[in-house]
Amino acid sequence: MKVLVTGASGFVGQHALPALAARGFEVHAVARSPIPGAVVHAADLLDAAERRALLADVAPSHLLHLAWDAEPGRYWTSPSNLDWVAASLDLARSFHDIGGRRFVGVGTCAEYTWGDPRFDEATSPCRPATLYGAAKDGTRRILAAYAESVGLSFAWGRLFYLYGPGERRGRLVSDAAHALLTGAEFPTSPGHQRRDFLHVVDAAGALAALLDGPVTGAVNIGSGEAVPVRTLLDGLATRTGRFDLVRYGARTLGPSEPAAIEAAVARLSGEVGFRPRFTLETGLDDTLSWWRNRLGAAGSAGE
Repeated sequence: MKVLVTGASGFVGQHALPALAARGFEVHAVARSPIPGAVVHAADLLDAAERRALLADVAPSHLLHLAWDAEPGRYWTSPSNLDWVAASLDLARSFHDIGGRRFVGVGTCAEYTWGDPRFDEATSPCRPATLYGAAKDGTRRILAAYAESVGLSFAWGRLFYLYGPGERRGRLVSDAAHALLTGAEFPTSPGHQRRDFLHVVDAAGALAALLDGPVTGAVNIGSGEAVPVRTLLDGLATRTGRFDLVRYGARTLGPSEPAAIEAAVARLSGEVGFRPRFTLETGLDDTLSWWRNRLGAAGSAGE
């Protein structure tokens, strides 16, 4: 089995590569720099000629499509979402044309209609509130219809709230961990909204399991248990001893923010057969260990 992974150097991609290798895949990655354990290909996936040449050259049997614009603070409304819709559709078509067998795309919980306390793939409606969510949902719908028409095995992993090693600044856990470890104040909302958090290694492992199996359609990738944001931040504060730096209520929660976002994970656990390795407690330990090493290395380099 030969898999091509787009977005391989991203937050999820860097953890998906070893998970796929552990399952016996010959791993090929789209990236700009070398990655241990993978054959790396440099290609602009928004360029049709490069995209098609890449697939013809690698001739993968499986494709895990992670690449998308995920720049913090921008991706919700970025016009580049339209570019990635077009590129993703052509990627799937070109993949099928060269004989590819199984395509797994990666979506988001933002495809769902906010309001339900728990989102189920079969029963929860998808009416996204953002351009990003609409672009992902539209891509999934078109790819599902295309895959059925040509006999391509297709699944769609909907990611919920991820955290862990390698997360870039500009997101909740990465910013909070960095602030508390460097002695900076962390202004935040009151923190009562409940979110489904999953360690990125588990998310990557879930996607690898989904790719390496027959399950089709949308599958939620989450823990199945939402917790108040305050619980997560208190966990970071406890581990760093810096409760004094967390400023609850210093920021207001937007009126469109739902009270709860939680994944139903019956498909993930029952059909895909995946169980998370990390609890929230061990996941926070692992995340802070990574940040301490990163900040320590940066400090040493500065000296």
